[in-house]
Amino acid sequence: MGVEEKIDLDIFKLVTRAIAKSNNLVIMANHLTQLLVGALGIKGCSIFILNPESKEIEALAGFGLSIRYMTKGPLLVGKSMGSILNKKPVVIADTNDTDRLQYPEEAKKEGIGAIVSIPIVSNAEPIGALRLYHHEKWNVSERDLDSLMIFGENIGLAMTYTRILTALSSVKEAVDDVHPIWLDTNKE
Repeated sequence: MGVEEKIDLDIFKLVTRAIAKSNNLVIMANHLTQLLVGALGIKGCSIFILNPESKEIEALAGFGLSIRYMTKGPLLVGKSMGSILNKKPVVIADTNDTDRLQYPEEAKKEGIGAIVSIPIVSNAEPIGALRLYHHEKWNVSERDLDSLMIFGENIGLAMTYTRILTALSSVKEAVDDVHPIWLDTNKE
């Protein structure tokens, strides 16, 4: 497949709105992976979160890929298509002509011809990856790569936002649980 721009303004708006309108990370990630597969006409999409302790990226959501492929084994940050820690995209236009895959045989069995891995960044730190899988070779245009990088940044913002909301909700619940007890003890 030659260089073809797949992300037009309508797709850009659709994806950006899907990210911005959600306050539930898992629902947003599942919706986004489905949306990108359909809009771009690709085989599959997944969103991973970086586990800093294990140095693995762990699946948050995926669409279009088999359970066997999604659970093939741990994805080590330094081995899985190069490190996401450098915050740069990794484009493997032809999975049959690379040594950058951690699980090349599994990709072949899954029918994956190309993979694009976009870092998800928050506060200038990598926190995950957005991966797009095509069933054939795929030379991604620079414009599409720029758009995908913006999606990665927006996903990072959404992840941070939902984490803050979850933390604030937990604090509020704790205060609400303690507050009635405090009021009762002050009445005596």
